[in-house]
Amino acid sequence: MIGDLIAFLVATFLVAPLQSTLEDRLSAARAPAAIVAQVEGCVTAALPALVERASSEPWWAMRTAFGAWIGTTSPEAVLRQAAPECGPVLNAARSAIES
Repeated sequence: MIGDLIAFLVATFLVAPLQSTLEDRLSAARAPAAIVAQVEGCVTAALPALVERASSEPWWAMRTAFGAWIGTTSPEAVLRQAAPECGPVLNAARSAIES
């Protein structure tokens, strides 16, 4: 029950803002749909790691969520840390945004 609550809070206050920021950037850059789908998959894959970290480090979760909310926390950095296997996808997304 507590785990479900933490997962909900992390998904709502951390993952959703990060995902929204990434999607907005990709949309503005007119990134290919395949890259957008891969980034969404990485966000989903990162959720368990983010929930685990938020459970063990609540201050980190609050700082990161607040930073994401005000725009000082990089979504890419949070996702790279939570799901290192998403590095190539995030690199492709960055290339799409920067081009």
